[in-house]
Amino acid sequence: MDNAIWTEKYRPKNFEEIKGQDEIVKRTESFVKQKNMPHLMFAGPAGIGKTTLALVVARQLFGDTWRQNLLELNASDERGIDIIRHKVKDFARTKAIGDVPFKIIYLDECDALTREAQQALRRTMENYTQTTRFILSCNYSSKIIDPIQSRCAVFRFNLLPKADVLVIIDKIAKAESLKIDEKAKEALYVVSQGDCRRVENLLQSSAAISNKITEDVIFSLASVARPKEVKEFLELALQNKFIEARGKMLDVMLNYGLSGLDIVKQIQKEIWGLDMDNRKKVGLIDKCGEAEFRMTEGSDEFVQLEALLSQVVLAGYEE
Repeated sequence: MDNAIWTEKYRPKNFEEIKGQDEIVKRTESFVKQKNMPHLMFAGPAGIGKTTLALVVARQLFGDTWRQNLLELNASDERGIDIIRHKVKDFARTKAIGDVPFKIIYLDECDALTREAQQALRRTMENYTQTTRFILSCNYSSKIIDPIQSRCAVFRFNLLPKADVLVIIDKIAKAESLKIDEKAKEALYVVSQGDCRRVENLLQSSAAISNKITEDVIFSLASVARPKEVKEFLELALQNKFIEARGKMLDVMLNYGLSGLDIVKQIQKEIWGLDMDNRKKVGLIDKCGEAEFRMTEGSDEFVQLEALLSQVVLAGYEE
């Protein structure tokens, strides 16, 4: 197996290869064809193509000189006001190489920038419009100050649909000579929930073990319990079998190496599939939120999980 990180190895190099963001790609490609574009903001969850699209824009605009005309910064590492005042400003004030009238500064995870740095960035964007375009990437656009948002065309990315995730899996499987059964593909989608980066990392980890990838391998490496196992102990709780449900839940956590927060998130997903009144489902979701909050504040996770399971038992009594 190639030792290259697959996330980089299979990163799309042109617009046609980008999956799941058709409308955004179409609009961005039209900017590139005109060799003119506004400042852009890419907002959405991790692993769905924000950085990839920014790099494709630079490649298509500048050709062989794209590295000289692109400054890529991860704002979660370099998020102070000095970075904006010096590194970004020094790059922004110089002219581009080639026939495109501007350079590109790509700020990844810019929602991690401090408020002071965002104010400095706002002025830099304003002053160097003639020579520089900014592409800002973030998970939460609400953390970006309004003056910056108003200067950008905001594109909101979606999680990749199942069909596109399966296309990516098949492409990698063919290139790496992997045998992936249908249940394993389904497991990859369930675990990743449309996060392409996680799909690629799981595939690379699985391929290091064997070129025959199964559902069991995916769930064990992802530290995620099978949905049916979580549903089993919830149904036991609904049948008022608290001790059995508790034992099954602890076995699942031990077998997959799950933390309390991990299992609460999976319980929350499986509650919607239980055979019970919708009003009671909503009440249990509320209890999941309460248990998660208490765990993040430092409460004992086993006490909180037993308390959550007891609420499922009480809901079963009412049924």
